[in-house]
This record gives sequence, structure tokens and C-alpha cells, in this order.
Amino acid sequence: MTAPAAAVEDAFRTEWGRVLGAVARHVGDLDLAEEATQEAFATALRTWARDGVPDRPGAWLTTAARRHAIDVLRRRRTEAEKTATAARLAAPLEDAVAAGGPDDPDLDLLRLLFTCCHPALPLEGRVALTLRSLTGMTTPQVARAFLVPEATMAQRLVRAKKRIRDTGIAFRVPPAQLRAERTSSVLMVLYVLFTEGYDAWAEPADDVAGCADRRALADDAVRLARLAARLLDDEPEARGLLALVLLQHARRDARAGADGVTRTLEDQDRARWRRDEIAEGLRVLDDALAAGRPGPYQVQAAIAALHAHAPDVAGTDWAEVLALYDVLLAMTPSPVVALNRAVAVAQVHGPDAGLAAVDALAADPALAGYHLLPAVRAELCTRAGRPAEAADALRAALALVDREGDRRLLLRRLAALTPGREGGGADQTAAASGSVTSG
Repeated sequence: MTAPAAAVEDAFRTEWGRVLGAVARHVGDLDLAEEATQEAFATALRTWARDGVPDRPGAWLTTAARRHAIDVLRRRRTEAEKTATAARLAAPLEDAVAAGGPDDPDLDLLRLLFTCCHPALPLEGRVALTLRSLTGMTTPQVARAFLVPEATMAQRLVRAKKRIRDTGIAFRVPPAQLRAERTSSVLMVLYVLFTEGYDAWAEPADDVAGCADRRALADDAVRLARLAARLLDDEPEARGLLALVLLQHARRDARAGADGVTRTLEDQDRARWRRDEIAEGLRVLDDALAAGRPGPYQVQAAIAALHAHAPDVAGTDWAEVLALYDVLLAMTPSPVVALNRAVAVAQVHGPDAGLAAVDALAADPALAGYHLLPAVRAELCTRAGRPAEAADALRAALALVDREGDRRLLLRRLAALTPGREGGGADQTAAASGSVTSG
């Protein structure tokens, strides 16, 4: 790759969102901003090869994108308002950017992030628009990452952009009275992105379509979480989210074996956990907690930190894990949090106590199709010496599971419980491995 082409590629990774945010703020039209940003990068490929890479690539690209947007608006002179906007965006703005004037690229990124994650948009639209706008992923790439047809993803993006236009959502950082609600939406979208990517690390990449694209989402989410933590420096939950994704992402290389079977916490080779990311996550968590305003992401990060500190599952401070799950459940009453708490209950008080906590959730409609509910029950029944119940629960989990790595793990556990009947002969120790909710 030539030096100019490499510079354009590097700028695409680091400057796309800033350029798009700057143009979107001035034209108020995300489609036009995307078109102008794409044209700026295409122009850079041609121009930088001829004239050399500019000293400030981001400013150059922003100027080029604005020029293109101005030209488009001028061609739309049938609307007086668009003509006025074009005049307002004339050369003085270009000069200000080139000179490093009053425009703040980071503030433009923050405006764009809040716009894409506006709570008036449906969650799936927020997620798709955030990826499309802040990372520069194409519509086909976003569609592949979420395993939906390209046409479906295109419709989600069109609907989200139309909602922004029709409801008059402004490209701005929300006022103080709306900041908490909007910030929580931003952090939720980033964590949804991360979870989608992180789950793919527990899958057999060679056998699951789109797995590589989905894994890349986790990297994008970590990068965006860093951005959110830096831009929202007065919000400890933004740092809590960054700490959480760093501590979890550090385990990615150990989440699936060469056989494509999900590896639980007990089975993971902790030597493969990335200690530099763990160290960074712990520092970020300490900084977040020092603010004295705990929130759900900080509590989840604290649980992840206990796992990171432990030499193995047996050496984990499960009493503290359980106490933190109690706090988390009080903050965010959720059946999934309650199920994870049940695993900690079993570690502290024994499998029968854990089973009682799991069975108390059996009637919750939110968990009706969730394969991890019977999977956890199967594990605890195995530990409690009730193999027939464990086998029934494993069959129930297999009827619900939609993850190939987990399916292989469940089959292995079932074969260990029923040798000769369910494909038998599997490693007997697999039946007693750690909870599939804990990886």
C-alpha cells in the first residue's frame, strides 16, 4: 500500500466520525453528511497521491466534505431554506476549520453520538445508526454483523434517519435536564454492540456465518466506549462501561476451544487473558468508583474485576460476587441478572440453594425462550447429584439454544451424563464445568 493510501485508511479509522459529525451539525441532514464524507475520502485518495498527505488530515477532510455538502445544497436552490444554508456554510467556515478555529471535532463526535443514540429511535435503529455513522461501516457490513439481510438493515437505517428528520432531533449535546436519560441510552447502545461482538468470541468462527464480522463489533464497541469515557468525563458510568468492556474483552481468546466448544470460566485458560487490558480496566474502574456515584456498569465491572483477580474459579471471592449481584439486582431488577446471581448463590451456599433461586425464575416470561435458564439448572442438578433432572434440563436447553458454541457444550454435557444414549463417550469432567452464563 502506498503512503497516501495508508494515510487515507488510517484517517478513515480515526477521523470518519469527526468529519461526519462536523458536516451533520451544519447541514442537519445525515444522508447528505454521509455522502459528503464519502466524497471527501474519495477525493483524498486522488489528491494526497498527487500533492502529499496534509499536516492535519482531519481538518482537510472536514473542509473537503463541507465543500461537497455546500455544492449539493447549492444545486437544491428550489428551496429557499437550503439556499440560505448554503450561503451560511460558505468559505469562512472552510477557513476556520483549516486554521483550527472555533469548531471542536470532539464536540462534533459527541453531538453525533447523542443523535444516533437518541431514545426516540428504536433500539435496533440506534445500534445500526451508531455503527454506520461513527465507524464508517457500510450497510452490507452492518447487515452481516447482525446476520440480517442487507435490505432489512437498509430499511432500519432509512427509518432511523427519517425519524431524526421528522421529529426534528437536533445534532447537539442535550441540555442538562435531559443529559442523564440520553447518556444512559448512549451507554446502552455501546454495550449492546459490545455484547453482540463478545458473544461471537464464544462461537466456532469457521463454522458460523458472519462470526468474524460480529467479533469485530467488540473492538468497535471498545473504541467507542473509550471515546464516550473521554468525552463524557463528568459521567462515572461512562468510565464504568469502559472498564467493564475492557475486563470482559480481555478474555476473548479463551472463550472457545479449538473444537469450537464454548469455554466457561472454569474451563478457560487464564494465561490467555490479556493482562494489559485487565490492568487498564482496573485503573479505569478505580477512577470511576472514586467519583462516589456508583451505577450498574460500575457494579458489573467490579464483578468482572473479581474474576480477573482470581487465579481460578475456586479462588474467586464468590461471597463478594454475590453481594455485588444483590446491589446490581436492586439497581436494575432483571431476570437475567437474577439468573447470574443464582450461579453465585450456588457457589456460596451450595447447589440446592442455587436451584431454589433458579426455580424461582422458571415462570418469568422474559426467560421463556432463554436457553441459559435450563442450562444453569442442568449444571446445578449435576452438582447436586440429580443426573436424570440434569439430562432433562439439558434437552430443554438444546431445544432453545441458538449459539453453536453453546450447543456443542450442551451436547458434550448431555453425552457425559448419558453415555451410550446421547452420542456418549465424551469427557466426563465436562458435565461439571462452570456455568455457561459466566464466560
